[in-house]
Amino acid sequence: MVQRTFFIAQILLLLASSAFAHQPPRTLHQVEGRWTAWDPPAYAQDSTSQIYTIAPGDTLWDLAQQFYGDAYLWPQLWENNRYILDAQWIYPGDPLVIGVEVESADNLAALDVDTGSMAEDDVVQEPDDRILGPDEGLRGPVPLGTQTDIYCSGFIGAEDESFPVSIIGSEYENLTPRLDGRETFLQGSFGATDTIKYGMATGDIVYLDGGRAGGMEIGALFTIVEPGRQVHHPATKETVGKLYSYLGRVRVLSVQEETAIAEIVHSCDPVIVGAKLRPFEPEPVPLARMGRMRPINYPTAAENLVGAPVVLMSHDDIVSLGQDHVVFIDRGAEQEVSPGDIFTIYRRNRKPGLPPVIIGELGVLSVHDNSSVARIISSRHTVYVGDVLELK
Repeated sequence: MVQRTFFIAQILLLLASSAFAHQPPRTLHQVEGRWTAWDPPAYAQDSTSQIYTIAPGDTLWDLAQQFYGDAYLWPQLWENNRYILDAQWIYPGDPLVIGVEVESADNLAALDVDTGSMAEDDVVQEPDDRILGPDEGLRGPVPLGTQTDIYCSGFIGAEDESFPVSIIGSEYENLTPRLDGRETFLQGSFGATDTIKYGMATGDIVYLDGGRAGGMEIGALFTIVEPGRQVHHPATKETVGKLYSYLGRVRVLSVQEETAIAEIVHSCDPVIVGAKLRPFEPEPVPLARMGRMRPINYPTAAENLVGAPVVLMSHDDIVSLGQDHVVFIDRGAEQEVSPGDIFTIYRRNRKPGLPPVIIGELGVLSVHDNSSVARIISSRHTVYVGDVLELK
């Protein structure tokens, strides 16, 4: 039941969050008198698969409910119609294979993902359109990361970001004895000097400086934020903002006129008195169809990487990066980056005239105004801050 609940919440948020919707495809063309962005196959009249013709207003979500009795099975419907390259865009008149066996959402949530590998025989000797086709080697839609990758990362924002609420105290500041009857409370660089616990974690009780007068409500969820250092662009050295790290989440238990009592319900790192809070916004882990990495003997042209996005910084300031590490890139919603986008990671060749080196791939997890959180999903060599990116 827990697995199904997690799976349902993830898929529901993915479909409901219009703020993270992909841009519509720009490859519309006519097929047999109708408009579509894809290249649908032609099925024979005696096809053993049951074929449905997409009607105006249809979505994979609704069709999974109609044909399978469970809307949350839409990824399996998508998997069996692989000519559709973006599940958010289907077109009236296109065919849809629906007569397939499907796994229940309970079983699907428990499946291990086989990321596969490229065999030696699969290495491309000569570049051609077939090898670089958008659907070549695609596997079923899989999560690009985990919720922890998103909720324990952070964002790069303005240096003067404001936050509506702060943690102003904890229960632990009141548990030391007062042997002489005098008040001994002092505030130091590491919190109150008479607290018995400085760094707090899941289950600990804290006090907030927002109450009923400010609209605080019981049950409200907040993300705990720790303002950090300035972030400088690795190429231009210009300041691009400040890092704000996510430490976890708190839930409001009770509300007073000017204050509130809350519980830490999720912690990534130790939470301290003075940490800032912002309203919690649930984000789904984006799904993507994982294809083969771009062939190593056919990198993009060096001129295509002029002014290209870069790996801006790594989470926890890790220097040598590889698969599964979380990084920040210097593009966001204002540059039309969307969750689920896949970028090829390159390193510019130090010798003039030689092509860039393909290092790996990363997938975008969470998008902010001018930066995004991404996860390295494959790496041939060590990835470094400053490596350049090209949308796959």
